[in-house]
Amino acid sequence: MTAVFWFRRDLRVQDNEGLLAAYNFASSSGSNKIYACYFYNPLAYEQLEGIRQHSLTESIRALSSSIEQKLNVAAASSSKELAEKLIEIAQKAKTGKVFAMLAFDPEGMRQQDAVAKILAKSNVTLELVGSAYAVPPGLVLKPDGTNYRVYTPFYKAWLGLLDISPRKFPTKDVRWVKLSNMSEIPKPTKPSPIKVIAGEAFALRTLARFKKRALRNYDENRNRADLSGTSHLSHALAHGEIHPRTILAGLGNTSAEEVFRKEIAWREFYADVLFHYPHTLTDYYEPKFKKLRYDTGKTAEKRFQAWCRGETGYPMVDAGMRQLVTEGWMHNRVRMIVASFLVKDLHLEWTQGAAFFEAHLSDYDPASNSHGWQWTAGCGTDASPYYRIFNPILQGLKFDPDGDYVRKYIPELRHIAGSAVHEPWEIFEGYQHGYPEPIVDHNVERNESLARLEELKQISK
Repeated sequence: MTAVFWFRRDLRVQDNEGLLAAYNFASSSGSNKIYACYFYNPLAYEQLEGIRQHSLTESIRALSSSIEQKLNVAAASSSKELAEKLIEIAQKAKTGKVFAMLAFDPEGMRQQDAVAKILAKSNVTLELVGSAYAVPPGLVLKPDGTNYRVYTPFYKAWLGLLDISPRKFPTKDVRWVKLSNMSEIPKPTKPSPIKVIAGEAFALRTLARFKKRALRNYDENRNRADLSGTSHLSHALAHGEIHPRTILAGLGNTSAEEVFRKEIAWREFYADVLFHYPHTLTDYYEPKFKKLRYDTGKTAEKRFQAWCRGETGYPMVDAGMRQLVTEGWMHNRVRMIVASFLVKDLHLEWTQGAAFFEAHLSDYDPASNSHGWQWTAGCGTDASPYYRIFNPILQGLKFDPDGDYVRKYIPELRHIAGSAVHEPWEIFEGYQHGYPEPIVDHNVERNESLARLEELKQISK
């Protein structure tokens, strides 16, 4: 027998349960042949920002390289077209099964259901095996069978179900089959601000470097924007170039390793929440916050554009936004700072910021993006209370104490030494290179946010 494997958000060979299931199916008859395939939506690809186009393309190229350049790649504008191409491949492979990894996000689940129904009409079964998570969403449940809505008890239950045994794939035993008409790796149509390096091998090197470079002090340095204290594995996780099992398998029980393990669990918690409440991808987890008074109109749009460009006049906010648009990534602590500023200082809805992040983040993950934003906005599960409002100046002083992060991304402020860079208005020559003055007064807007919260409380009574 010959197997067909459909790569989705699992662009790797090792620790891939679905791919291993396909191999076991093929090897049961001694064939060992696998038709590996990947499909992309050309319309959706064209709408991506340059950094995301390059990130996806490089991940696909790396995957193909890892399987002897025999990845079958084709464009498919709909689930119907994708299914028809899978049927064509299955017929050439003379098999009645297609293997793939389970998706748990709303779009991925809709797609796999639609494809499975179309395949069934041609007597082809879609076998969904494995997931992008150490514990698949939906499995971590309370004793009464309901899902967890708070992270800490979720984490404790998640640990009890955790499987950290990476699945080894016998690469040398596989006979990959390439079709001549399936070599359509998408070519970026937009420039990328940086050269993207991606793929499974790079992800494994990144993990190894992180263990040597920053894991020991992760609990102390992960929030420092001026230090390389994080793993830089978010891109690899988002594209499935590495499985969380592989990361978790090498962790011990030091304080730093425990904090890192909890960060992996946050990703799984958000995926679990989105699985149970799919509407929260773009809608409020706490619906009462829909009624909060948000700003609209020309002034609101002008302020939103200043936020997008990194021209709010608050150095820590602007440095983060400029890092995002130039690197396709932003330090996690800074993500919270810029999100708080958008919602609490500019009084704009979290959905605007989440959409901008989706467009620019090379590590975009639907669950983490949506619920990370809702946490900061105070309307999500296990949320930071709405009245917790980040002071962008104090956050900068605390997590970029010498100002190195700000100076890296804001050339207009490089003439200011030390922590003074966080308050250019206090220096005579602070604005001599064209850096904008603050578009709002944080203290005023903080009070305004609290006043709007009180309005909401009265409405919700």
